[in-house]
Amino acid sequence: MVSKEENILFAAEKLFAEKGFEGTSTREISKAANVNISMISYYFGSKEKLYEKLVEYRMNEGQFFAKDILERTDINEWQKIERIVDQFSGRVRHHKCFYRIMQREQLHTENPQIVEFLKQTKMGFISMYSQVLESGLKKGIFTKNPPIYLLHATVSGTLFYASNAKEMYKEFLNDPAEDEVFDEKYYTELNLHIKYLLKDLLGYEENK
Repeated sequence: MVSKEENILFAAEKLFAEKGFEGTSTREISKAANVNISMISYYFGSKEKLYEKLVEYRMNEGQFFAKDILERTDINEWQKIERIVDQFSGRVRHHKCFYRIMQREQLHTENPQIVEFLKQTKMGFISMYSQVLESGLKKGIFTKNPPIYLLHATVSGTLFYASNAKEMYKEFLNDPAEDEVFDEKYYTELNLHIKYLLKDLLGYEENK
């Protein structure tokens, strides 16, 4: 069940992705969320605080899935990497609006709160990869020790670029499939591609 606060956040997310922060008014947000404009002030105080809350909300979701994967004892380190890729890719696919906002923010943000959120999220992912890699090396699951920050850049950079270019690739392939069908195929192949890259970078051999 979506709360009134979440309803406003999700309506704002679509508008911020389409028009940017400056190009979106609180009146437009209230209309999209079907609430009185005073509700934005009541829940968030201002458009700036609403924006910060949206970033915090989505970032916290990402941190939760990462923590859950790290704590699992029923899978090995490579399987954890696979799940990180699957979860991250799923979030990029299903929260396109938010990641469009974040890519814009990485280039242009001057809001110190957003800068800090972005930094903490990246540091969280780097720490997660570091823990999995260190444990996998000790157990002999991985035989290579690539720079962690480049490992993270490989995953996130490939995901974001491929996600942004999806429509162009669909046109290039001349694929007549419905968007949802093409999406499923596209992200399945993208996930496999990233995993192949990581197998090589980490020195992981499936049938060792």
